[in-house]
Amino acid sequence: MRNNHEIDYRIFGEEMQYVEVELDPNETAVAEPGAFMMMDDGISMETLFGDGSQQQNNSIFNKLLNAGKRMLVGENLFMTAFTNTSVGKKHVSFASPYAGKIITLDLQQLGGKVICQKDAFLCAAKGVSIGIEFQRKLGTGLFGGEGFIMEKLEGDGMAFLHAGGFVQERTLQAGELIKIDTGCIVGFTHTVDYDIQFVGGIKNTIFGGEGLFFATLRGPGKVWIQSLPVSRLAARILSYGTYKRKEEGSVLGGLGNMLDGDGW
Repeated sequence: MRNNHEIDYRIFGEEMQYVEVELDPNETAVAEPGAFMMMDDGISMETLFGDGSQQQNNSIFNKLLNAGKRMLVGENLFMTAFTNTSVGKKHVSFASPYAGKIITLDLQQLGGKVICQKDAFLCAAKGVSIGIEFQRKLGTGLFGGEGFIMEKLEGDGMAFLHAGGFVQERTLQAGELIKIDTGCIVGFTHTVDYDIQFVGGIKNTIFGGEGLFFATLRGPGKVWIQSLPVSRLAARILSYGTYKRKEEGSVLGGLGNMLDGDGW
């Protein structure tokens, strides 16, 4: 028996995916503003201050506190609730913001809590609480790509994350440790220990090009890893957009442009 709304879903697409949520009468899904793609007639939309979870206190102070926490993790103060107000099953769809994969989380099967990157959340069943998770270790706050604050999803309903590129789900045994680029972490269950480790070695530090630190995740628990963080993609696009070949005095400058298709 779930306390959160129990929703069915289907995921469509390969590189640019979207999730279609099936709502029974009076069932509700909540999503980030801008995630909405399409919906059937008979579904009403409502803007919520905070996450709309059933667990939160209804006082003005607690609503402000909950919304303020969402601001700390870079999320919108408001969320949108989609409720089936008619008879029969209805469908509403939410789209990925960029190329990648949608990750389905059944929080009831994952211990009721998953910690994820600040921009990973896409949508969830109403009742799932979206809050903040402070990293207690100094190193993770100073040197981790996510800083002191990550996002946490709590409840027993379905939630959906989005990640860039290919996504691998790994199950770590007790004591098993993996080392990951901090930006490649999508999320992990609350039983996983997260820390930051110095790469070490003067050559690695100066010439490695991978940064001075990487994340360590120690089991037991599940971990979701993305192959292409959006920050890495954006940095590469920016570097191409601002790079200009220096042609003056270069014999191959013009030829290089022609080979690149820029000389025509």
